[in-house]
Amino acid sequence: MQFLLDSFHKAFLLLLHLDSEVFQIVWLSITVSFWSTIFSASVGLPVGALLALKDFKGKSVILLLLNTTMAAPTVVIGLFCYVLLSRVGPLGSLGLLFTPSGMVFGLFILATPIAANLTVAAIESLDKRLMLTCELLGASPAQQFWLVIKEARFAVMAAVVIAFGRIISELGIAMMLGGNIRGFTRTMTTAIALETSKGEFELGLALGFVLMAVALFINGLLFLVQKERS
Repeated sequence: MQFLLDSFHKAFLLLLHLDSEVFQIVWLSITVSFWSTIFSASVGLPVGALLALKDFKGKSVILLLLNTTMAAPTVVIGLFCYVLLSRVGPLGSLGLLFTPSGMVFGLFILATPIAANLTVAAIESLDKRLMLTCELLGASPAQQFWLVIKEARFAVMAAVVIAFGRIISELGIAMMLGGNIRGFTRTMTTAIALETSKGEFELGLALGFVLMAVALFINGLLFLVQKERS
């Protein structure tokens, strides 16, 4: 019990003194997660809206692939991205492997199906008469897109938050594509895994507190927005 209390005490001291290593790890994690979320939302939301609004040949196949990707083990996604970014892979010339940009790429692949699928569910839950009204009024596809996104904005915001939460808590992809290089690609999750394996819990606990605080803050904002709606 004393060991646990000492670990918590040292973890709080690291946070209280704004330890430079903790700050660097937290900043990299938030930066990588932010850009991964932006890119996945930029692709996932339009794709989800298209799948929800239009019927076309091959739509069911795309939905199946998106659902499969959501259920796929993240180490498989990480391995796939590793092969793409490796020196002998098709994207090897970009030099993204073991860089923050490489992690953004892998996390983008992970989160885009989540954003797309949740957007499909959000739009399909809207009143069917909405799209009929848009078509009767002669709204363009772009106008229809913005209208349904606006009407389903709270559910879409939840989709983006869920994607962000999935990204910032990811370990396998961050480890495989970033390499957990100290001062360069070490994120909160990879640092927690490393420090725990070494039996040094202070830094791991400190980063765990920050990780939970970020998740609480983001979900708290979403809760307040949804409460305002009601």
